[in-house]
Amino acid sequence: MTTPLQSLITAGTKLWLDSIDPELVKANRAMGATGATSNPIIISKLLGTHRFDEQITKFAAEGLDDAGLAWKMTDLLVSQAQEVFLPVWTSTKGNDGYVSFELDPLLEDKDCKLSVQEKAAHYIELGKKWAKGHQNRMIKVPATPGGLAALEELCAAGITLNCTLIFSERQYLEARAAIWRGAQRRKSLENFKSVYSIFVSRLDVYTEQHVSTLSAEAQGMVGIVNAKRLCAMNHKFWADKNLPLQQEIIFASTGTKKPSDAAYKYVAAFAGSDIETNPPETNDATQKSGQVFTKQVDVLPAKAILDDIDAKVNMQHLEETLMSEGLSKFADPFKGLLKTIGEIRSKLAK
Repeated sequence: MTTPLQSLITAGTKLWLDSIDPELVKANRAMGATGATSNPIIISKLLGTHRFDEQITKFAAEGLDDAGLAWKMTDLLVSQAQEVFLPVWTSTKGNDGYVSFELDPLLEDKDCKLSVQEKAAHYIELGKKWAKGHQNRMIKVPATPGGLAALEELCAAGITLNCTLIFSERQYLEARAAIWRGAQRRKSLENFKSVYSIFVSRLDVYTEQHVSTLSAEAQGMVGIVNAKRLCAMNHKFWADKNLPLQQEIIFASTGTKKPSDAAYKYVAAFAGSDIETNPPETNDATQKSGQVFTKQVDVLPAKAILDDIDAKVNMQHLEETLMSEGLSKFADPFKGLLKTIGEIRSKLAK
């Protein structure tokens, strides 16, 4: 019998896991997942389980400070997940089977005084460092001014990129243009792969808070409409480039925020192509839902709903608001990760 997640994959979706917990990676791989993403929140929660205290003790003995330990553990956990998905990467000749590695979020901290170009230089340096020697690792760079300014050089250097924290068409277009410029500087496009992480559920939280005049039918649909439109634009742009590998959208932030929404709301909406990176809870709930998923990624709601959204949602204000919130969610968790490591070290030292 076909499971719900199998039907999603059969419809054309690449299923990824928004976690690199070794146990969850194996469990989700068995359910059909073919890749994964990571971030400081995920790492912090993992280390907080104390399942990795022995490894932390070992790294601490090497004289690493808290930040050094954080990156060493991130590198280890991402590498372990990469091993699980490497057969997928091999069998698809590099079109799938990746694990994303997020670069230093503190570059986007509100207290960081570096200029845009200085931030870009750091992203380029770090991207080259953490990508070196890895076949199926994607380097995750945010669609901030500093991140966007780094994309061309990183891509030109042969690095596989996941541009994240994208909320708007403007961000997507800038990221795509920079990455394509970088790709064209390569000697060969044979291994060129890029993905663009479009955040979904946060847009619907935004409209509930800031656009209360939306019709009941349009409320809760803005994230879906925005991501579907960007996905269509992405397909159209790359269609005539004749590239060996797909340049894809990642539908990110796919966990529902409203208790009244079905856990698979966004899973169903984007079924049919590109990549869904879902939280473990979303994949579990989807697998238990009994649903059969069919291609919906190219289906937009009725014209009246689209007109209502286009008339009432100020995308510039939406991007500015969500980017401000997103940068806090980007940088603060890494501070939390450093705090977690410091607490673990103190306990282990006693």
